[in-house]
Amino acid sequence: MDNEILELYEQVKDKLTIEEFQAKINDISKENEELSFVDDYYAAEQVVNNIIGASEDDQKSNGEILNIGDLEQGPQAAIVGRIMGISNPKSFKTRKGKSGQVCNMELKDSTGDIRVVLWTENIKLLKNFKEGNIVKITDVDIKEGFRGDNEANLRPRSTITHFKEADLSKFPEYEEKITDIEDLVPETKANIIARIVRIPTPRTYEKNGKEGKVTSLELKDATGEISYTLWNKNVDLIDELGLDAGDSVKILGAQVRERNGELSLTHWDGRIIKGDFDVPEFTQEFIKIGDITEQNNIAIKGVISKLQDIRTFTRKSDGSEGKLRNFDVSDDTGSIRTTIWGNDTDILLTKGDIVKIIGADARFDDYTDSGYSLNTNFNTQLSINPENLSDEELDIFDEIKQKVSQIKRLSEVEEFDEDGIEVDVIGRMFAIGEINEFQRDDGSVGYARSAKFSDGEGRVGLTFWDQKAKQEYKTGGAYKIENAKVRLGMYEVELNIGGSARVIELPEDSDQARFLPSFKTIETMLYSHKSLADVEEDDEGIIVTGRIIESSDVREFDRTDGSKGYVKSLEIADNSGSINVTLWNENAKKEWNVGDAIKFQDPQISFRNDSLEINVSRSTSILEPDESEIDDLPTYDELKESIYVPKTIEALEDDDRNVRITGTLKEVFGNKILITKCPSCGNTVDQSSDDFVCSFCGEPIDEPRYLLMVPARLEDDTGEISITFFDNLAEELLDMKKEDIINLTDNGSDLGPMEGRIDDLNGLTVEVITNVSFDDYNEEIRLNPKRILSKYY
Repeated sequence: MDNEILELYEQVKDKLTIEEFQAKINDISKENEELSFVDDYYAAEQVVNNIIGASEDDQKSNGEILNIGDLEQGPQAAIVGRIMGISNPKSFKTRKGKSGQVCNMELKDSTGDIRVVLWTENIKLLKNFKEGNIVKITDVDIKEGFRGDNEANLRPRSTITHFKEADLSKFPEYEEKITDIEDLVPETKANIIARIVRIPTPRTYEKNGKEGKVTSLELKDATGEISYTLWNKNVDLIDELGLDAGDSVKILGAQVRERNGELSLTHWDGRIIKGDFDVPEFTQEFIKIGDITEQNNIAIKGVISKLQDIRTFTRKSDGSEGKLRNFDVSDDTGSIRTTIWGNDTDILLTKGDIVKIIGADARFDDYTDSGYSLNTNFNTQLSINPENLSDEELDIFDEIKQKVSQIKRLSEVEEFDEDGIEVDVIGRMFAIGEINEFQRDDGSVGYARSAKFSDGEGRVGLTFWDQKAKQEYKTGGAYKIENAKVRLGMYEVELNIGGSARVIELPEDSDQARFLPSFKTIETMLYSHKSLADVEEDDEGIIVTGRIIESSDVREFDRTDGSKGYVKSLEIADNSGSINVTLWNENAKKEWNVGDAIKFQDPQISFRNDSLEINVSRSTSILEPDESEIDDLPTYDELKESIYVPKTIEALEDDDRNVRITGTLKEVFGNKILITKCPSCGNTVDQSSDDFVCSFCGEPIDEPRYLLMVPARLEDDTGEISITFFDNLAEELLDMKKEDIINLTDNGSDLGPMEGRIDDLNGLTVEVITNVSFDDYNEEIRLNPKRILSKYY
């Protein structure tokens, strides 16, 4: 309880305990929780007033009605005055998120005027009152208003009645004078009756760190036109009163402003009344699209026949961000590209919507088919699917909507024999490739990405460009693609998805997605599943699934263009065997854990290092297997037992993979454990001086890459074989990091500090998982270890 409330409690402490006082405050706060002005201090005041009863303030207000000019702050039994103005109610949210309303009334007598604030519960009392009535308002609080003068706040139980016994001489006359627009005078309040010509889209602004909104209605009477500006909460009156172009309105208490020699009206505490007032009819003239020339302030109606995504741009003037959106509008005479800006881009638009645009400007445009384009501005009114269209207009627009809303089957698209046709298609996304960066002739950077798309009847390739390439897409997800351009590829029809195209993800329960076959069904139609033992070189259109049994670290390398590339190796296995997988770039940087199930859709199968391997190409998708596919895979422990078969050295064959060998190291060679590599091409180079050039690629080498290797012989009871541990395995064998070895041996030039540690490896027993290969130079088989399971003396 703060000090101000404690001061109030001092007045009643002989009648209430502090706990009882707080309880009564809580009761009043709860009873009036929808009223934003009711805070703890207000509630405490009510408790004190209710208990004291005969306080000085109550004596002052006990049935006595004071002149408005004599009112002092505090509770007042009643006030009387003539209503000189009533505002439209404004909606608000309380601190607890509940909705409420507030409006103002201006009361006046011969001694002064006062602003009266009515809250949610009071506003319903206004239905029997209007400007000019003399009223009595009971149970009010006189407080300091926001302008520093007195303000009367109604309480929840306040009443408003007609004051029939009023002495009319004590109250000013009320005259509802209607002023013609041409007779308005700056810096005055005025009442007008006019017809709404146009209602532009509200736009936002920022002031003192807060966001506001504003719009200006265009009004017209028999004498002229004027704009009428609504700010912030008053903008909501457009929807609350159901205002539209063509409506006639009476506006009371509008503020007349002058700027740059031009008059305008501003809504503050006035009132807008929608009705059937005596004002000349206004008929908006609409122009056919085929008749458009370069002209300003025109109005059209038509169907959105092509719709593009919202684009952002940076303004050169101040560096701020702006928004625009392009779409084509068509009627029975032609089409025109239209650009909307700023807040207008927030309006929900759909291809096939009927649109009414009032107050746009047409300009010559060499880049459009019609030779013209349409630009909107702050005063443009944009209406979607407007009412009051004629039957003739509806028939024309329905015919256009049928044409622009057609979805092409992909089996039809596959038969196209002409480039550049724009189509709308629906299907599921497959084989989503990586984003590829390239440089255009003008030096700018572009992005491209490929994918496959199928609706179950046909399949086409997709190429996404630039921003569309950088979006995230779900493999198997349902999508609608609008404005895709047909391109005849070498082997199939492809669709280009560029800046004017739209890619819309469809909810699975939507009508359009429900008619698509499931991801599993389409996948079965497009691809064949193969076990790892059955894959063959150059296989196409297959799916392989396995469990990761090996995962290397990501290796970074330099491309020929100077950019960085990334590569990583996995080994996956199923019931039939195992195979190596090479991942590149973004896929290589993803985290893959040993034991995870993984699925490759449309991989490339190639022959490398005497064995088949999977290469993840641009058309390959890496997916998480579904439950049935996971159930078909052995567990990781089961795979270890079946794949890592123990063998003796004598029993090894040159094509063995993943065998488990246990033996003792001997003849560990320590004279050259660091090999200097060219960072550009990876070839071995001799580092004879600090500055040298790779003899293979000709690139100067500032910082070479080092390969750590420990060659040895491995011996068991049946024989011996050559074995070489590289990098990570060599680090594990030596219990040292490569960087430390490089520093300790002066970049490998002085192996003296390492001789003892290397010599200690002789006699070490190791258990390794290894592949076997044939060494053509020495004409013998050798071991290529992949993992050290254990080591001991």
